Amino acid sequence: MSLNETPEIVTWPPTHYVFLERVGPFMENAPQAWGDLHKMVPQIEESNRITGYLSLYKVGPKIYRAGVAVAAPPRKLPGGLRYEEFKGGKYSRFELTGSYAQLPQAIGRVFEIVEESGIKMREDYNIENYVHDPRTTPVEKLVTQILIPTE
Repeated sequence: MSLNETPEIVTWPPTHYVFLERVGPFMENAPQAWGDLHKMVPQIEESNRITGYLSLYKVGPKIYRAGVAVAAPPRKLPGGLRYEEFKGGKYSRFELTGSYAQLPQAIGRVFEIVEESGIKMREDYNIENYVHDPRTTPVEKLVTQILIPTE
């Protein structure tokens, strides 16, 4: 696993976010949410410009959101999708290079690092920002930014 274990402090900008939300075990809900969302992407793109793919999640209440960033508040959305302007803020950013299948292990390691290093987390969503398009990027070159809300 190729994980950058030294976080970089970054500011995530406010983001127009369209998503499907699932509550419960991530290992079951995340793949289902992404499968459902990908089927809706063509409809989202009919009247919105997608600028990125990201998930937002909270570990304690087991809330998982699979979604896309859009350039502006959406004009029209398929049924079942929600929208909010995610406020962003200060984050500790780690980067994983490689397969999305490595994410559970990488995220586990990130939370270990956060605990060991004394990084103070604030109450907000964690972010997984999928930097590359998996349809056009070789698996070994995929980059996922794992962002932990930081005080």
